[in-house]
Amino acid sequence: MTAPEQRTERITPGLADAPGEVDLLVVGLGITGAGVALDAVTRGLSVLAVDAHDLAFGTSRWSSKLVHGGLRYLAKGQVGVAHESAVERGVLMEVTAPHLTRPMPVVVPLTSSVTRAQAALTAVGLRAGDALRRGARTHAETLPRPRRLSATETLALAPALRPAGLRGGMLSWDGRLEDDARLVTTVARTAAAYGASVRTRARVLSTQPANGGTEVLLRDELTGATTTVRARAVVNAAGVWAGELADDVTLRPSRGTHLVLRADALPGLQVSVFAPVPGETNRFVLVLPQPDGTVYVGLTDEPVTGPVPDVPEPTEPEIGFLLDVVSACFARQLHRADVVGAFAGLRPLLESGGPDGPGGGSTADLSRKHAVLVGRDGLVTVVGGKLTTYRRMAQDAVDAALALPATAGLAAGPCRTRSLPLLGAASRPTLAALEQPERLVRRFGTDAALVLGNAVEVTGLDEAGLLAPVAEGVPVTLAELVFGVTHEGAADVDDLLDRRTRVGLVPADRALAEPAARRALELVEEHLRAHR
Repeated sequence: MTAPEQRTERITPGLADAPGEVDLLVVGLGITGAGVALDAVTRGLSVLAVDAHDLAFGTSRWSSKLVHGGLRYLAKGQVGVAHESAVERGVLMEVTAPHLTRPMPVVVPLTSSVTRAQAALTAVGLRAGDALRRGARTHAETLPRPRRLSATETLALAPALRPAGLRGGMLSWDGRLEDDARLVTTVARTAAAYGASVRTRARVLSTQPANGGTEVLLRDELTGATTTVRARAVVNAAGVWAGELADDVTLRPSRGTHLVLRADALPGLQVSVFAPVPGETNRFVLVLPQPDGTVYVGLTDEPVTGPVPDVPEPTEPEIGFLLDVVSACFARQLHRADVVGAFAGLRPLLESGGPDGPGGGSTADLSRKHAVLVGRDGLVTVVGGKLTTYRRMAQDAVDAALALPATAGLAAGPCRTRSLPLLGAASRPTLAALEQPERLVRRFGTDAALVLGNAVEVTGLDEAGLLAPVAEGVPVTLAELVFGVTHEGAADVDDLLDRRTRVGLVPADRALAEPAARRALELVEEHLRAHR
């Protein structure tokens, strides 16, 4: 296997020069599909991974940006799911992506609406979460042990909380991502670095079993041209759209909505806050400060029926519910005008029988355990699960593909991804010592120098201009926008602002950044014309 540093990784829009025959074709380039491509190519398989739209176009970019340790699943009795989540959190934070993950301090405030019994139950839960951490062999230096806080300590960490009736708080730790779409992009880049062909704007029109594999008809969404690729196996990782390719798979999506606030709406937050939902025993609204000066508030769990939209929309009742819960916990009453952005994602939950079957039960009660299903035609579909456990989902999907009769005789090695760092990964001390711009290190790790050097080469501009915020209050830089085009397959402004960066989560900021995104596209095109 060729090491990634000896290759030039590129993600390519369209199907020009795509391989006509591969061992494995992956449909969908969310976190699971990108993970499948990386797992398969590092086992020695030839891989083509495609998406009709773009990297992280679907559910993968609409998360809370958390790396969950599994506590919420333990509370529902899903012990296996909880342990798997804790293990994969440790893998992400300590091995594969320490550059894209951060330890996240969390405070549960003990307000007047939280009874003594509820506080005791929360304390038991946090100790159980720490037991999960220890069982997963994640170091306490990465995620410290939980502890009780006085009211004074709680207000020092979250001064915007309502002081009246506050008895104190409980401090615990979990993982968070710099950006969920950035993780997807980095996994896809790493797969490309090992030799996978990663193509956006490439839509699967049909699959047809053939001797020794599957014929897949694809359409290049940039040119309209169609092509047929022969694959020994196909993995369907299309998320909430998986049922469109596998008609024997029934999903029951649920919508999770988040709000975006400016940091000054809840000033002084040094920690995330889990605001108790009044009248509920074990339900919270998450208040999550972000490094770009915003705060995410979420999330809901609402059943969804009907056709799956390309971009789900939050509803006003969900927005009102989130504002009401947070306002009950914080000193300042939040209003609809405080919401500068909102986003919603659909969880690809697998339909089950019994009370959670059609028309019964709540989507909140459906298991977050993933499933790998093999259809009669040999199509391997992976659904369910969650972002934190993508690596294990990918491993199981590739294992299933390699168990098919069509893949018999392929010289595939064992799964390597548990110990395989993503591009840019390094230990936290190494990252802290890098003499590179802090924003680029946060988002690209040791590849920060590559991002900046690439921008200088392509544009001819000086570093100061490339590293300046593209607009007042918008910390994105021209350097990363250029890299999004040259190395990460961004084909237009939407790719750059909505997925390579997350400026699009705040429409006002998106409008300010759009000229810089257009300029990045133009500068790359000028560079390519000059070097043809």
